[in-house]
Amino acid sequence: MVAATPIGARVATPKLTDIELYAWIAQADAGARIEYHRGFLGIDVTPVISTLPEPERCQLADLGQAALGAFEKGLVHLVQERVGPDCFAYIAVARPRPRPRAANASLSALLLEERAA
Repeated sequence: MVAATPIGARVATPKLTDIELYAWIAQADAGARIEYHRGFLGIDVTPVISTLPEPERCQLADLGQAALGAFEKGLVHLVQERVGPDCFAYIAVARPRPRPRAANASLSALLLEERAA
């Protein structure tokens, strides 16, 4: 027997993992967009109020931190589009990459550094 889902419960699961987001950022052309979550991210990642199962909530929290880290490193713009009451599309837009200099760290090194922190 399948358990009933409470009325109003959020049942969405993250579309991506943090690693998949990093991979997308590494190959995305400037201006490319990817929706990494649909819902209400602040609620969906908060342990006390999220209705997502714990593994999905943790995966979504990691994904949100990955998106924020990529934004802080200047790799993406983060955009929200309202799609309904208390429901937003969370979108990462790839930024143009600066021209590489020989002394700069690679994109992979920057992303791995963020993941380790």
